[in-house]
Amino acid sequence: MKLDDSAFGQMNIARATLLDPFGLDEGKLIGVLGTMFDHRVDYADLYFEYTRAEGWTLEEGIVKAGSFNIDQGVGVRSVVGDRTAFAYSDEISLAALDRAAKATRSIARAGQSAKTKIAGRNFGGLGRRDLYGTFDPLASLPSEDKVALLERIEKIARAKDPRIVQVMASLAGEYDVVLVARHDAQGPLIAADVRPLVRMSITVVAEQDGRRETGSSGGGGRYDFAYFTPERIEQYASVAVAQALTNLESRPAPAGEMTVVLGPGWPGVLLHEAVGHGLEGDFNRKGSSAFSGRVGERVAAKGVTVVDDGTLANRRGSLNIDDEGNPTQCTTLIEDGVLKGYIQDTLNARLMKMGVTGNARRESFAHLPMPRMTNTYMLGGDRDPQEIVASIDRGLYAVNFGGGQVDITNGKFVFSASEAYWVENGKILYPVKGATLIGNGPDALTRVSMIGNDMALDAGVGVCGKDGQSVPVGVGQPTLRIDGLTVGGTV
Repeated sequence: MKLDDSAFGQMNIARATLLDPFGLDEGKLIGVLGTMFDHRVDYADLYFEYTRAEGWTLEEGIVKAGSFNIDQGVGVRSVVGDRTAFAYSDEISLAALDRAAKATRSIARAGQSAKTKIAGRNFGGLGRRDLYGTFDPLASLPSEDKVALLERIEKIARAKDPRIVQVMASLAGEYDVVLVARHDAQGPLIAADVRPLVRMSITVVAEQDGRRETGSSGGGGRYDFAYFTPERIEQYASVAVAQALTNLESRPAPAGEMTVVLGPGWPGVLLHEAVGHGLEGDFNRKGSSAFSGRVGERVAAKGVTVVDDGTLANRRGSLNIDDEGNPTQCTTLIEDGVLKGYIQDTLNARLMKMGVTGNARRESFAHLPMPRMTNTYMLGGDRDPQEIVASIDRGLYAVNFGGGQVDITNGKFVFSASEAYWVENGKILYPVKGATLIGNGPDALTRVSMIGNDMALDAGVGVCGKDGQSVPVGVGQPTLRIDGLTVGGTV
């Protein structure tokens, strides 16, 4: 048996949290996996998880809502070919493991893909990897101080301009302990991780002459609540207020095909949705992605390099190990415009005869893992951002984005800009409202003509949804010029 030696503190915490209280040890886990392998499965794993999470919400100067929950349990999975059997239990015990393992064995024999719940009690590459601490962020600040933190950001935002008429803020923290025991062609392995996570968000409403507009900001990562210093809170409030006041001056956005320049950082969410999902292994194995079967082909303009990197210290999307116990890594997906590979979990990598990239992720022990992004971003180029904006004859400069939709099968996307400006003859003239970017992800990448030297990651607020599961992620990019992109506007 191999034992993951990445930060023994993580393993000790996981053992003390998820095994010792229930009379379990590594030997018993390997025994359960062994009984599953007696039935000729290709892969089997046990995913233990303990999560404590809390959230606070402020409106109208009052903290009106607070939540706290504890969740724990184990998911049991076996894989035969491309068929998966999965069972989970909110009871952690040897008996529950045996029942779940028995359920997966019977499903696997039947040759079906299925998921079932086992009833139980309700409870309120290997190598050293320390991308974040093993602390509990919920215990890092008393409850009254968390409330005071939200009240402080509300006062700061209102004090910045008399036109701010409403402030909404939220604070969230999570302490997640996971332990993975698996058995594959290389034999059994046990790995563990302790994952702290915090996030603060603020939305303001500005009013002038009967017109109301909003602005938002926030951030976080794998820190404790000390991350939210007075300086950082001031920054969040300033960004949200500035965006709302800018939008008060906005005019209807022009429509048509035009040059679009995307700002650095959070606008990388367009890259995440329009391109990143299309590079996930399951879509490509099934041939349903616009990038299927195109490894080695040019899919983007020269200079475009896109990576998925789960190894960035303290980032929201980073993990020491993925949810199959594989170490995360930095995977180059597109290099200088050429498609190099896909984001992979164990099942899809094995069936596609490709390497595992450490991207197996699941929302909780009650969910199946699938290939998912971590921190996905485009590398910087050599152009000055001001030069890129100045190169626009007539077009749009989009600084921030709201929601969007993408069709994975053809790459078509629709994204709404929450902060954008109209540019003529290289000069920013005025902010616009109602701008929607419409295009095709693979096609848009071929239209990139200028890449800035200002690559930035988002502030730490991203949440990615796929097949009903949500996981924290990061996005990023430099300033980009895209030629001939369709903008849906109001004029």
